[in-house]
Amino acid sequence: MLLLGIDLGSSSVKVSVVDGESGRALSSASYPSSEMEITAPRPGWAEQDPEVWWRNFTLALGACLKPLGPRSKDIGAIGIAYQMHGLVAVDINRKVLRPSIIWCDSRAVEIGERAFEKMGRDFCLHHLLNSPGNFTASKLAWVRENEPGLFKRIYKIMLPGDYLAMRLTDEIKTSFSGLSEGIFWDFMRGEISEEILDYYGIPAGLLADPVNSFSIQGHLTPSMSEELGLPAGIPVSYRAGDQPNNALSLNVLHPGEVATTAGTSGVIYGVTDITQFDPQSRINTFLHVNHTERIPRLGVLLCINGTGILNSWLKKITGAGLSYDQMNDLAAEVEPGSDGLTFLPFGNGAERMFQNKDLGASLHGLNFNIHQQGHIYRAAQESIAFSFRFGLEIMKETGINPSVIRAGESNMFLSRVFREILSSLTSTVITLYNTDGATGAARGAGIGCGYYSSEEEAFNGLEITGTSEPDSKLSMVYDSRYMEWLDMLENQLYE
Repeated sequence: MLLLGIDLGSSSVKVSVVDGESGRALSSASYPSSEMEITAPRPGWAEQDPEVWWRNFTLALGACLKPLGPRSKDIGAIGIAYQMHGLVAVDINRKVLRPSIIWCDSRAVEIGERAFEKMGRDFCLHHLLNSPGNFTASKLAWVRENEPGLFKRIYKIMLPGDYLAMRLTDEIKTSFSGLSEGIFWDFMRGEISEEILDYYGIPAGLLADPVNSFSIQGHLTPSMSEELGLPAGIPVSYRAGDQPNNALSLNVLHPGEVATTAGTSGVIYGVTDITQFDPQSRINTFLHVNHTERIPRLGVLLCINGTGILNSWLKKITGAGLSYDQMNDLAAEVEPGSDGLTFLPFGNGAERMFQNKDLGASLHGLNFNIHQQGHIYRAAQESIAFSFRFGLEIMKETGINPSVIRAGESNMFLSRVFREILSSLTSTVITLYNTDGATGAARGAGIGCGYYSSEEEAFNGLEITGTSEPDSKLSMVYDSRYMEWLDMLENQLYE
């Protein structure tokens, strides 16, 4: 059997087909080649049109299926990964009512903070394991307060991956993990939180029916089969947010295991079996993809909004004609420390690890007589690594203290410079694997449809492709630079 995986990101939609038996990716494609637009009608807002997601998915799928030829008919299941925390609202005819308010949109921060205080910090942290913050429930509350006419027309709300699944199967469903990432889940009671719905005035009927992440969640309709060139009736058998799915793709399923990614945003994601929370809600706990009532598995997530997006912004602004590989080569030519050039890379909305403060990005120590392109690119990678160390120190307070971090061979982890900096800064071994989000979603589909007899069997073909270990000399340089960076950060946080 062949397995189809879809990864709906905020930059692009990637599609992969995996041979179930060997675990090898046979074909992959992503669309668009440049990054998808994020519109900002007002400062701090971030929206995308779900119809654009669908169009890019169909184009990526077509490019992925083309080299397979007749083998496309052997695709037997579909898995979906998606950008977390977005809000999609549809009417009774399943038409999208407004652009999706996506994960990095900051408009609901004040609503979430007000809920945190009014509902009670103790209740929120013990039952929701999080502040309502800027998550999906708070975004929906913003729509209720500011677009009441539109709110009355909502039939169902969904996460971005739920929307794709609806288009494929004509079924409106979500996952238990998805409910937890939207801050609709009461961890103490193991059910949807009536308190959050009552406080925000959200009718329970607006929520999609939940299913397990690994399960048959609907079947490809005949009309979609004809439109997409896929076999009719194949199941959608897995869905998960991008970070739980990234962990799955790296076989991070058990307590103590840690995954990381550095795409548009940067994430450290650790698995635990202990129900715990950060008293300051700087990190967030959700149901992991393999959580069950009998065997609890929770994902502890630290998100840094401003990571790879800084690198892509630099490419657009200063790197005309350069590839990311060429940018990495220029960064490698510069000595560690970038001759005193430093970024604060937080220019992508409110940062949870700073308790939802929106600091903006800034560049420090620029000298027109010294610094060139390579200095800027290296300083960006160094400062992104500093952000990861800052976040990892927060996670250590909740007992997650890894010696090894797993990552896919993609995005910023393609840079040897970045891997060396991060490994030396955090005193961890970074292990790279031949996987990505779309491949992970395909493996998840194989688990969910029962093709694999166990989770372990699904990871045949997962291979280590590289390792970065801490360098003692680099550690000394970067420990010093990190403390300087930390002083800059604290000055900006408390000015």
